[in-house]
Amino acid sequence: MATADTERVLAFARRAEDLGFDGVFAFDHLFPPGAPSDRPSLEAYATLAAVAAETSRLTLGTLVTRASLRPAGMLAKQVATIDELSRGRFVLGIGTGDVVGRAEHEAFGLPYLAPAVRRAHLEETIGAVRALLRGAPWPGGEHVPPIPGPLLPEPRTSAGPPIWVGGTSDGAIALAARVADGWNGWGLAPDAFGAGARSLRAKAAGRPVEATWGGGLVVGRDAAETDRIVGERRARGLDHTWAGSAQTAAGWLAELRDAGATWAIVLAAGPSGRVELIAERVLPALRGHG
Repeated sequence: MATADTERVLAFARRAEDLGFDGVFAFDHLFPPGAPSDRPSLEAYATLAAVAAETSRLTLGTLVTRASLRPAGMLAKQVATIDELSRGRFVLGIGTGDVVGRAEHEAFGLPYLAPAVRRAHLEETIGAVRALLRGAPWPGGEHVPPIPGPLLPEPRTSAGPPIWVGGTSDGAIALAARVADGWNGWGLAPDAFGAGARSLRAKAAGRPVEATWGGGLVVGRDAAETDRIVGERRARGLDHTWAGSAQTAAGWLAELRDAGATWAIVLAAGPSGRVELIAERVLPALRGHG
């Protein structure tokens, strides 16, 4: 959502729903990572609330909320509100963030957590949000103070929206296995993702936690177009997770599915028309892979 054009964002969501995609996810940054602070960018939760009103089927989510951006009580209120507006279609993707996000904290006067406490703070934030969503107070911890609540209106779903922990480290996977409903491994190749998914299942010890993937794909109509787009992106210093033709993209995504991914959240990199190309030529082929 690195744009100030609200109609463009809403039109994209409507188009994604019409094209048969399962969901749309927003990054939760106050301006794009690594960009100047004056780069226009819409706030994730306000934008998703508008998207909820414009769509009827799509799953909506954050990928991912940085736990330190909002007090846990405020985050729970935002989550419950979008859960209500979307009629139970929201997913809370959440993570610790990293050093790249420090500039956002400094630009907007927000406290920046030291690396040593981020994961503990994230775990307490998830605990507090969970408690409030199920109608209970949060007793307080070392990093998140007591929150008596109550949180009203109650969420549409009995336990509140699903919570996914984003991160590729062993610690992030272990945290997801312990307290979340899902894990998101951003930017991982199928082999590495599969290893993470197996680790998640082992650490969860029978607890149901889904493995989800996210990353940037360059999909061209053929090899020549793919090479041209990749060259243009490299010249601009832009990267991506995978690049290939529409013919090969379905096979690559099927590898992720076979490795355990229940979701693939795709950042469709490149010129305009990529979303339509994926819907037209990749989704049907992916479904043909079983």
